Amino acid sequence: MTEAKPNIMLVDDDAALLRLLTMRLEAAGYAIVAVDSGERALASLAAERPQLVISDMRMPGMDGATLFDAIRRQYPTLPVIMLTAHGTIPDAVVAMQRGVFGYLTKPYDAPQLLAEVERALKLGGGAGDTAAEPWRSGIITCNATMETLLAQARLVAAGDASVLIRGASGSGKELLARAIHLASRRSAASFLAINCGAIPEQLLESELFGHAKGSFTGALRDHRGLFQEAEGGTLFLDEIGDMPLLLQVKLLRVLEERQVRPVGSARSVPIDVRILSATHRPLEQDIAAGRFREDLYYRLNVVTLSLPALAERRDDIPLLASHFLRQLGGKYEKIVAGFSPAAMELLIGAAWPGNVRQLYNVVEHAVVLSTTPLIAVDLIENSLREAQRMESLEDARMRFERDYLARALRICGGNVTHAARLAKRNRTEFYKLLQRHHLDPGQFK
Repeated sequence: MTEAKPNIMLVDDDAALLRLLTMRLEAAGYAIVAVDSGERALASLAAERPQLVISDMRMPGMDGATLFDAIRRQYPTLPVIMLTAHGTIPDAVVAMQRGVFGYLTKPYDAPQLLAEVERALKLGGGAGDTAAEPWRSGIITCNATMETLLAQARLVAAGDASVLIRGASGSGKELLARAIHLASRRSAASFLAINCGAIPEQLLESELFGHAKGSFTGALRDHRGLFQEAEGGTLFLDEIGDMPLLLQVKLLRVLEERQVRPVGSARSVPIDVRILSATHRPLEQDIAAGRFREDLYYRLNVVTLSLPALAERRDDIPLLASHFLRQLGGKYEKIVAGFSPAAMELLIGAAWPGNVRQLYNVVEHAVVLSTTPLIAVDLIENSLREAQRMESLEDARMRFERDYLARALRICGGNVTHAARLAKRNRTEFYKLLQRHHLDPGQFK
């Protein structure tokens, strides 16, 4: 299949220059839409969906600056290059400060034009379809792999099969789970999510299955668990690989029997809930090591969907960064028009070990510190350095917990009973914490 040519819109009231630009860019392999006014350009954007607009600055009626403002409101990631005569260079510089990608002076230099066009197409998000289907509106993408994944998710959503979503931390597993729910027949009912690794075992059991009044100290009334609260809807079990083994057994029973028994209750309650789960862990290795039940794995893993890391979908970075910029500009009540080309190049080329969540944090840090409408490259450099120094709350909690357990074992010479007493935990719970962090007491004797 022949790859589609990048689509460029040219806007100029000078017919001769418009023909010359069209010939030059078509010869370079681009598809061209040429219009002679800002009004016609704006009317044609939705139908033509160009990846770049090149516009004259001075035109009768709607001038280039007004056209840019209209494009920015409707297609915030669509790059615009301004053509300007020497007398209007100050206007072009002001426009760049407001977010215009770049400007070229007339008469233009052909190699410079082609280089600027190539750079804009690389960094820009284009005038994509802004009216995404509601079920997937929370997922910002133009990436082919992501589009294939979303097509699979749409098919999966039609049934009730359990889905296991794989992906690194911060890659958007809960967003995908929510999209599946919204595309399903259960969309009118609840979507509830819980992180199985962030809640202590006793509390997690009560949160999932509920408890009866008086079943333990502090149980002052009956409590409906998430399985009951999500009746008719979807329950998303995030980081399922961190669920303690004892609860894995209970979860398997619920999935097999389609009913749940609250803690301390003698009565089971029928449930109608779809289960979506997610993990960043290699569950096959956990099964081999005895940390995850194989029978539960096959119950949860009827269908697998794998989210790519942000570094594998770099063409989405301009879209995502601009989307976050609009959100955060409103949140912090700041006028932020866009990123400088150098700042966007840095965002696209960064490593992103924390994936989309890290990108959001970097953009937020830059917006907070920004004093100009255009996010400069030094702000992004600073934000990336801060992001590398700052770990997530969950990672910090897990690191503290592991260090604490190791210290307790070291103080007690590897004696689990003494270490559990020191930590004010019962021996069984302490052992489970050791298993979660893969700590062997024998190493501390």
